[in-house]
Amino acid sequence: MSGVPFDDGNCFACGPDNPIGMRLRFDASPDGEGVLARVTLASDYQGWRGIAHGGIVMALLDEAMAHAAGYAGHRGLTASVSVRFRRPVPLEAPIEVRGRVTWQRRNVLGVEGRVLDRNGELLARADGRFVSRGRLDAANDRRNPSFGRSVGDE
Repeated sequence: MSGVPFDDGNCFACGPDNPIGMRLRFDASPDGEGVLARVTLASDYQGWRGIAHGGIVMALLDEAMAHAAGYAGHRGLTASVSVRFRRPVPLEAPIEVRGRVTWQRRNVLGVEGRVLDRNGELLARADGRFVSRGRLDAANDRRNPSFGRSVGDE
């Protein structure tokens, strides 16, 4: 792959145009340290009965880390991830997915993702490294903070 990554809205985890995706929506976390999405996973994402598939949990964590990189102004691509599953992630129950950047060296970002239950108990955690492939404003897509605004818009 060459060039700047482009968000066409079809991402499995966050794309609003993906008919089989999770359609996660990340916003800045209230503490200002990263990003947060609240979601209730449907039974479509089941592994064992009532429990989210491990690959889906890893996708949640990866997406949280990618959006944390975006919150820091970067279009990041996953370079490596280490995941620790603490407890089963329930289906049909509200969970929180959080991400934050923990360090940066040149174009490499240290990132962390967490999945928590409705009581704030840690269910899964990931530590990763993302490589920045450009700034958010490097492409005119939905990740660009200026996307859709006309000249002169506030």
